Amino acid sequence: MRLSKEVKTGILAIGAILLLIFGYSFLKGTNLLDKNREFYVKYDNVEGLAQAAPVTINGLTVGKVQNISFANSKGGLVVKFTVERDFDFSRNSIVRIYSSGLLGGKNLAIYPVYDASSIAKSGDTLRGDVEDGMLTAVTKALGPLEKKVNNTLATVDTLLLNVNAIFDERTRQNLKEAIENLNNTLNSFSGVSANLNTILSDNSGKLDNTFTNLDKTASNLSKLTDSLAQLETGKLVTDLQNVVDKMDKIVSGVDNGEGSIGKLLKDDKLYENLEGATRQLEQLLQDIKLNPKRYVHISVFGRKQKEYETPDNPDE
Repeated sequence: MRLSKEVKTGILAIGAILLLIFGYSFLKGTNLLDKNREFYVKYDNVEGLAQAAPVTINGLTVGKVQNISFANSKGGLVVKFTVERDFDFSRNSIVRIYSSGLLGGKNLAIYPVYDASSIAKSGDTLRGDVEDGMLTAVTKALGPLEKKVNNTLATVDTLLLNVNAIFDERTRQNLKEAIENLNNTLNSFSGVSANLNTILSDNSGKLDNTFTNLDKTASNLSKLTDSLAQLETGKLVTDLQNVVDKMDKIVSGVDNGEGSIGKLLKDDKLYENLEGATRQLEQLLQDIKLNPKRYVHISVFGRKQKEYETPDNPDE
């Protein structure tokens, strides 16, 4: 059976139309030959998410974004996407918009929740979330730092104001005078240093002699130390011990009443005799003082000497 040219032309036209539809759908991210599940998610802002953007689960591409449209007159957005792979997840799963890289666009990521009692079916609306972009994350991280920097700047500003208040005209003048005095002092030290150098230069010979004498003195001290080291310390200690023993014997003898000193110290009768003699001598001296004529008598005419009279108080 031969087909007419009109039939062939019609078949070619239908094939071209079908191919055009298939290609257009493919470019839009829809494969007409696959049986895909369709899901919806709502956002207030899609952050630049484009149609045909990949949909991933744990980093694996499982679908594409089919359509993005307004949900209401307030600007809400509804994203329609398909999941091509046969992978079950719960209706409580979260669909998050994230950045695929520093220069890449936005993608959708499904964070699945595994709950067998509420498996998501084609046509369900899932919960949406938006991941913070790099600039937003950096801004949030820099927020506390910015606050600290502002506080630091305020503290520095207060410190500078206090410094300006301290360094008034009078203080600056005082600082200038202090610096001038310091320069004068340094100049004086420089003069003193020059004089000291001159003195050292003029007396270098005397200093050499002084150090030579010090060396001789140190040498003599070293010899004296050697001489002391060579002494027989054992014999010296023994002699000292003998002297101490002899002294101990002498003291013991005196304490026991031996010898003249011991008898003088220990003999009570001798002590009493000395005490009586001393008392009689005092009485004699007192009587001579009171009655000198009794002991020294000068008579020109041969006057008779008076008899001795005992004083009333012989102890005085």
